[in-house]
Amino acid sequence: MWHLYLVLDIASLSIPFLFSFHPKLKFYKLWKYFFPATFIMMVIFIPWDMIFTHHGFWGFNDRYLSGINWGNLPMEEWLFFICIPYACLFTIYAFKNLLPKFSFSNRVTAIVYFSLQTLLIVSLLYFYNLWYTAINFGYAILLLGLVYNFKREALNVFFPIFLNLLIPFFIVNGFLTGSWINEQVVWYNDAENLGIRLGTVPIEDSIYALSMLLTVYVLMEKFRQKKALKNCAD
Repeated sequence: MWHLYLVLDIASLSIPFLFSFHPKLKFYKLWKYFFPATFIMMVIFIPWDMIFTHHGFWGFNDRYLSGINWGNLPMEEWLFFICIPYACLFTIYAFKNLLPKFSFSNRVTAIVYFSLQTLLIVSLLYFYNLWYTAINFGYAILLLGLVYNFKREALNVFFPIFLNLLIPFFIVNGFLTGSWINEQVVWYNDAENLGIRLGTVPIEDSIYALSMLLTVYVLMEKFRQKKALKNCAD
């Protein structure tokens, strides 16, 4: 079973990668925005991952890994931050191309935003002493606040598609956290999170996913807009 985490990474990437060249999607043309945006996201998330691994807030089961480590993280964990965003951002732009009206209105977006922010802020105030909860929710509060105030239209598209992305995300994370297999690939120290699980997945992982993907999406849109403005100026 040493290959399981690697198989999950590759399986998540494979179909989106193949369909990136579909003439109606052409996601490969967005690689010049995706990879810089993903690199910036990893500059934030990889040190966070390394610090939490070092302090035992979470960790990895060697039984399901290749044994190749970069820093204190397995190779598969590094690939996770490329493969999962690739699959999810491909899906977001596929929806935008094929179903351009699949978005929330400004009013619905505002309701979702303020409801989510209220839940996150209240949780943070009560559980500030839990490291995973506090850092995770704190980053999400800041990110959502910035996007809502400066690029609100991005949330109109992101929120409804993200709700759909939670289904495959929880399937992958279910495998990683012990659903359908004998042991966990990734284990969590429940003393540093709320201890609430959806199946075997800590509830914080849903906010972690939101922050990771929204970071990449907003940066991609910023880079696209900058390129479009430059082309107009030329």
